[in-house]
Amino acid sequence: MSEGRLLFVCTGNLCRSPMALGFMKELLKAHGHKEYEVTSAGTWTVEDHPPAPLAVEVMAERGVDISSHRSHSLTQKDMEEADLVVVMTLGHKDALALEFPPAKEKIYLLGELAGKSQDIEDPYGSDSLELYRQCADAIEKLLREGYPRLIELLERQEKG
Repeated sequence: MSEGRLLFVCTGNLCRSPMALGFMKELLKAHGHKEYEVTSAGTWTVEDHPPAPLAVEVMAERGVDISSHRSHSLTQKDMEEADLVVVMTLGHKDALALEFPPAKEKIYLLGELAGKSQDIEDPYGSDSLELYRQCADAIEKLLREGYPRLIELLERQEKG
């Protein structure tokens, strides 16, 4: 089987998508799915910045280390190479569908994977640890609930 590529996208690639990436790697490991590559990127970011300190802290509370993550600005190549693109807000989904029309069918809102239409709000800029915890909780819950659908979509995209 070919390796599937999953790309998480948020705005700054400093909080939400790195948290989603961290949780996803843990889920894949727990389910024995070694064939998938998981990456993340931001639609409006500067290259090579560390994640928000509060994002690192809330993930460490959950036993997930994202401290080595560095921000990456979304590219055409990222979109082409991804088998599945998971975004944090409907605004991200709409913007990416307009900017990358050929990728439209492989872009999903994180909530959609769990049968919900909720956005994951950006905690960046807040000094509230509780806000970051709520964000991490929401991402983790939707990933756990949407995991079977996510794997199904990755497998379908791979078969093409």
